[in-house]
Amino acid sequence: MAKDQNAVLRQLPIAVGILGGTLLMLNRLLTPALTDSQARSDVMGVILSAILILTGLIWQQVQPKLPDAVQLIGEEGFDLAEDLPESIQTELAWSSHLLLTNTVTRSILVWYGDRVLLRRGILGNNPEVKPGAIVQRVLSSQKPVYLVNLALYPGRIEFDYLPENTQGVICQPIGKVGVMILGANAPRSYTKQDETWIAGISDKLANCLASVEAIEQ
Repeated sequence: MAKDQNAVLRQLPIAVGILGGTLLMLNRLLTPALTDSQARSDVMGVILSAILILTGLIWQQVQPKLPDAVQLIGEEGFDLAEDLPESIQTELAWSSHLLLTNTVTRSILVWYGDRVLLRRGILGNNPEVKPGAIVQRVLSSQKPVYLVNLALYPGRIEFDYLPENTQGVICQPIGKVGVMILGANAPRSYTKQDETWIAGISDKLANCLASVEAIEQ
């Protein structure tokens, strides 16, 4: 399970606000004679305590708890099509390394031209890819699909080539004949910035693969 490193900081203003308000109330109850200056100080103290509690509650909304991560079921691996030009192998290796080290991606697969070019990260048991309805929709529409919580989608059975407990999936088109499939170990874990970056890497791969096809023809 992933640990939220900021959980204590988000709770701190609430705890301090409640503690301050409690101490003010005890001080008021234990004071036999209340002066005007003390009354004004108590009012300011109550306001500050309320502000601290409100700040803590706002932080709970602005910095929500991170989704729980799981340990994906599978073995770490790196399979790369050996018959590809060296330049394409290098591009695929570097792009997949960037995604695995800089995003929540734990499993990545590149399918292009009716075959698998790359499998990397935590690998599923099935090495073959048969594009299902979701992948076919990505190819036909040329628009990515982000399944934020894979367990909630009946169509998840088509991703049997990913670890069985994959939590989130992005299907990103690579030109008109390919797709990059990314698996995460936590639901709702990709940010908009991640999605933009993934799209940029996919476009770069599409250009590289298309240029090789043009040379070979």
